[in-house]
Amino acid sequence: MKRNRPTGLTIGIAAILQLLFGCSKERDNNLLVVGMELSYPPFEMTDEQNQPTGISVEMAEALSRELGKELRIENIPFAGLIPSLRTGKIDLIISSMTRTEERAQSIDFSNSYLDTGLCILVPNTSSSESIGDIDVPGTTVAVKQGTTSHIYANQHLKDAEILLFEDEAAAALEVAQGKIDAFIYDQISIYLNWRKHSETTRALLGPFNQESWAIGVKKGNTALLEDVNAFLNKFDSSGGFDALGDKYLAEEKRIFRELGYPFFF
Repeated sequence: MKRNRPTGLTIGIAAILQLLFGCSKERDNNLLVVGMELSYPPFEMTDEQNQPTGISVEMAEALSRELGKELRIENIPFAGLIPSLRTGKIDLIISSMTRTEERAQSIDFSNSYLDTGLCILVPNTSSSESIGDIDVPGTTVAVKQGTTSHIYANQHLKDAEILLFEDEAAAALEVAQGKIDAFIYDQISIYLNWRKHSETTRALLGPFNQESWAIGVKKGNTALLEDVNAFLNKFDSSGGFDALGDKYLAEEKRIFRELGYPFFF
């Protein structure tokens, strides 16, 4: 039997139906969409097959299992995560995001699951030992755009020149090459970047500003927020965070213990 070819009207109606019902089907109650920037190892990254992996990915997988939902991870630049959450493109942000008062005005946050702080990477020829040492005229300080280091620098650095980077590796390389005087970022990142450039940089690992990471939830989604907090409590008490630390950050746990710094989880 010869099939009738669809008319333009039929195609138009089909497109409208797909728009109206296809999208709702994609975001049904059995799907949990988590946004993260997959460029922050070992928390958010991709493996050799370009598949999401890392601490935050395993957290998202455990959370989706706990909720009985299918998981989809959206790789989104860090600065676009909150807009994506607010517009409903994603359900949660699990992307090493620091809970701040400014961010809490536009999204809700879960209980914190990791404690860290801002630290500094400097060239090994630098005499700087503190945040005050780098906030002087003629000093250039790198921060990653949209992060708490960016916020802190804008609010507290009065004399140093602030340089914005979209990529932390590029900022660390500039320090390693002696082109800029300091890079401010979170404690684990500063440690990892110092390890990459240990011959030409120094890490000032004592945090000068304490921070906590939390999961971002759309404002008003109380039910999901309660489910996330219940999951975090259960995951912590069952040793989930300890296991992730041992899997991805074993060396860091040892080094931080030797240096006398509390570990993150």
